Amino acid sequence: MKEAPLSLDALQVLDAIERRGSFAAAAEELDRVPSAISYSVQKLEENLGVTLFQRVGRNSRLTAAGRYLLENGRQLLQTAQSLGQQTREVATGWEPRIRVALDSAYDPQPFFDALAEFSRSHPAVDFDVREEVMSGGWEVLESDQVDLLVGGQGPVPSHQGFRAEVLPAVDMLLALRPGHPLLDNPDLATEQDLAQESLVVVHDSARNLIPRSTRFVPGRKYCFVQSIQHKLCAQLAGVGVGFLPRDIVQPWFESGELVEKPSEMAGSGTDHFLAWKTTNRGKGLKALVPLVCKHYRQD
Repeated sequence: MKEAPLSLDALQVLDAIERRGSFAAAAEELDRVPSAISYSVQKLEENLGVTLFQRVGRNSRLTAAGRYLLENGRQLLQTAQSLGQQTREVATGWEPRIRVALDSAYDPQPFFDALAEFSRSHPAVDFDVREEVMSGGWEVLESDQVDLLVGGQGPVPSHQGFRAEVLPAVDMLLALRPGHPLLDNPDLATEQDLAQESLVVVHDSARNLIPRSTRFVPGRKYCFVQSIQHKLCAQLAGVGVGFLPRDIVQPWFESGELVEKPSEMAGSGTDHFLAWKTTNRGKGLKALVPLVCKHYRQD
């Protein structure tokens, strides 16, 4: 039988090089010698008859063909991983691993309390937990990159085959550094007030879905960050102002490093959800969902 020009192993090598930034770093991640990585790329280029990398100084960058292969190859890797997992599920009914996305703005502690309780009864199940922002959580759930979304911001996308449980709302509070001029005004902060400020905004992590934007008002300057934790650090440093979840910012209010400013926009207006696909019938997920609901609703 003629050798296939493309293998999952070759795609894993390509993925590791792009993520880690070099052949040497990819070799370290994959526990191989650098020459084996170079040979895999050379063999793949020969089989396909294309150039995948071009040298730029001391670095190697993907060509247009290499980028196309990597982006589509990652879908194959994801499919292969899911196929293996689903095969094991068919045999036992229990997932060997449950993949979870936590919304950046949602308190993660009750989830990990639920995970700890679950693991005491089901120690053989592994977990893979990631952080997503706004539409990004729904996107990874829809594309089967995760099995469960915790704290997904509403509304629930329609026609995607999701089941969802409403979780407690999140209080979003305007946080300022002590001495900020807005604190001298006894009135509620308005959108017009914030239009004069540098705003710290968390990027929506969606890559394909239309990103959502919350509390995004016209202003002179913005600092975009990747997570709520980065946003907190930026506001503590005085980079700008913004809204933060009560459970995250409360210790900083108590220490005096940040001050809550009453605002017309503060509140819990957005619903949050625990969501999973109706097609996911794994016993592990079925046992985990009520535990997560219990821990969030008792806090």
